[in-house]
Amino acid sequence: MEKPIVWLHGDCLSPKGPALQTYPDAPAIWVWDEKLLEEWQISLKRIVFIYECLLELPVTIRRGDVAAEVVAFAKEHGADGVATVDSPSPRFETICDDIEAALSLEVEVLSPEPFVKYDGYIDLKRFSRYWRVAQQYVFESK
Repeated sequence: MEKPIVWLHGDCLSPKGPALQTYPDAPAIWVWDEKLLEEWQISLKRIVFIYECLLELPVTIRRGDVAAEVVAFAKEHGADGVATVDSPSPRFETICDDIEAALSLEVEVLSPEPFVKYDGYIDLKRFSRYWRVAQQYVFESK
């Protein structure tokens, strides 16, 4: 891709994430996912945490249908592709498919460096549930 945009989501909020590192000059977008906010009933505390992370990133913030907003942003910037980071979210693949279908462009999904090496199930709806499992792997000697 020569003129991509970067789509950031909840699994790639680091300025050192692979999408921003691979395409440092590309315009980036974050979309507050209306469906996810409603379905998961995300706490205000978590929303504020995410927003504070976003303030440290070179990103345009929108709210609505994720695929539709990413598509509109790509068109506004004349993008020839969308770069993002892989996600375990059950909705991730559907959103990528919707973006590709609407734009007839590639969504390049980059793999992040894993924070922990764990192959079992982790409940991602609450950080505390995730951390209960992950913390025992984070501090393992390497």
